[in-house]
Amino acid sequence: MARRCFVSGKKPSTGNNVSHANNRNRRTWGVNVQKVRILVNGKPKRVYVSTRALKSGKVTRV
Repeated sequence: MARRCFVSGKKPSTGNNVSHANNRNRRTWGVNVQKVRILVNGKPKRVYVSTRALKSGKVTRV
Protein backbone atom coordinates (compact mmCIF):
# COMPACT_ATOMS: atom_id res chain seq x y z
CA MET A 1 0.00 0.00 0.00
CA ALA A 2 1.40 3.36 -0.99
CA ARG A 3 0.75 5.38 2.13
CA ARG A 4 0.33 8.66 0.32
CA CYS A 5 -2.76 10.86 0.20
CA PHE A 6 -4.12 11.38 -3.32
CA VAL A 7 -5.49 14.83 -2.42
CA SER A 8 -2.96 16.48 -0.12
CA GLY A 9 0.13 14.44 -1.01
CA LYS A 10 0.82 13.58 2.62
CA LYS A 11 3.37 10.80 3.04
CA PRO A 12 5.13 9.09 5.96
CA SER A 13 7.50 11.29 7.96
CA THR A 14 10.65 10.19 9.73
CA GLY A 15 12.32 11.10 12.96
CA ASN A 16 13.70 9.71 16.18
CA ASN A 17 12.22 7.67 18.99
CA VAL A 18 13.77 9.23 22.09
CA SER A 19 13.79 7.14 25.25
CA HIS A 20 13.92 8.38 28.83
CA ALA A 21 17.68 7.70 28.77
CA ASN A 22 17.90 9.87 25.63
CA ASN A 23 18.70 6.92 23.37
CA ARG A 24 17.63 7.61 19.82
CA ASN A 25 16.57 5.24 17.06
CA ARG A 26 15.05 6.08 13.71
CA ARG A 27 11.37 5.48 13.09
CA THR A 28 8.61 6.46 10.69
CA TRP A 29 5.17 7.86 11.32
CA GLY A 30 2.63 6.61 8.82
CA VAL A 31 -0.23 8.65 7.40
CA ASN A 32 -3.81 7.75 8.31
CA VAL A 33 -5.12 7.03 4.82
CA GLN A 34 -8.33 5.29 3.83
CA LYS A 35 -9.19 3.70 0.50
CA VAL A 36 -12.32 5.50 -0.72
CA ARG A 37 -14.15 6.12 -3.97
CA ILE A 38 -14.08 9.77 -4.96
CA LEU A 39 -14.83 11.74 -8.09
CA VAL A 40 -11.71 12.41 -10.17
CA ASN A 41 -12.38 14.40 -13.35
CA GLY A 42 -16.07 13.53 -13.07
CA LYS A 43 -15.47 9.77 -12.85
CA PRO A 44 -15.41 7.60 -9.73
CA LYS A 45 -12.00 6.34 -8.78
CA ARG A 46 -10.79 4.28 -5.80
CA VAL A 47 -7.81 6.05 -4.21
CA TYR A 48 -6.13 6.53 -0.84
CA VAL A 49 -7.18 9.74 0.93
CA SER A 50 -6.04 11.01 4.33
CA THR A 51 -8.66 11.28 7.04
CA ARG A 52 -7.86 14.99 7.42
CA ALA A 53 -8.86 15.58 3.79
CA LEU A 54 -12.02 13.52 4.26
CA LYS A 55 -13.11 15.37 7.38
CA SER A 56 -12.45 18.82 5.93
CA GLY A 57 -14.63 18.10 2.89
CA LYS A 58 -11.90 18.47 0.28
CA VAL A 59 -13.25 15.43 -1.62
CA THR A 60 -16.72 14.26 -2.61
CA ARG A 61 -17.33 10.59 -1.94
CA VAL A 62 -19.29 8.50 -4.38
